[in-house]
Amino acid sequence: MNNYMEVRVDLTPCDETMTDVFAALLCERGYESFVPDREGLTAYVKTGDFDESVIREVMVQFPFEEVDASVSWQEIEGQDWNAEWEKNYFKPIIVDDLCVIHSSFHTDIPQAPYDIVIDPKMAFGTGHHQTTTLMLRWLLSLPMEGRSLVDVGTGTGILAILAAMRGASPVRAIEIDEFAHVNAVENVALNHHGEIDVVLGDASALKGMGKSDYLLANINKNIILNDIEAYSEALNPGGVMLLSGFYERDAADIVAKASEFRLVYDSVVVLDDWASLKLVKSVSISE
Repeated sequence: MNNYMEVRVDLTPCDETMTDVFAALLCERGYESFVPDREGLTAYVKTGDFDESVIREVMVQFPFEEVDASVSWQEIEGQDWNAEWEKNYFKPIIVDDLCVIHSSFHTDIPQAPYDIVIDPKMAFGTGHHQTTTLMLRWLLSLPMEGRSLVDVGTGTGILAILAAMRGASPVRAIEIDEFAHVNAVENVALNHHGEIDVVLGDASALKGMGKSDYLLANINKNIILNDIEAYSEALNPGGVMLLSGFYERDAADIVAKASEFRLVYDSVVVLDDWASLKLVKSVSISE
């Protein structure tokens, strides 16, 4: 078995988008697996492919300002990585006794009405992060049958997959990162929901999709504030927008910005300081 370098990246402040972006930059340079947490992420690359200069390049390219990053590494002996991942990191989880999320290599899987298989590879949304859990809870509690839905920043595709399982149609998903896009396509196939249209692109891709009854975006505050006008334009009057990827303290800023584009605050849910908003697009007289 190959020996690996275990690279530890600590970010201050840290959120899911930052760890996803750092993982994407490393993946482009041969890193094979990533384990994010609330302080940063741990990444793995074959010892023969490890290069200190790559770490320095990634830190220069990291697109977030005012973020302190510290990096350390150590060599570890080769082992059965699927077994290690299953044992130490990605364990099956159940959300509200309704949805179980597990990888294809898991064997001891709890039972639930909705069974989602996610092979995360780069760990873009396995259900373990608070924001993903909050979004899954929305999808489990709201009516989905026959509703059109678009998931912006789909990551592993987990939210789009659950929406399709609950009867949403058509379901479209957008992902800007090409590696995450490939992973989402793979996970859609693993769950036998090939009808989900997974598009490589950013919020501009919404223009060609028509309007939807639901729009999901589990990204981060800055991206949401920048793209929320496009989100609103892609939503039917009376449609529901579900947002997460930010802290509770940031929700008021998003609600204020959303109000400029006919998006009315409905409610907010919070888990460990992370928040998720439900907004509804108002209906104008002409509509």
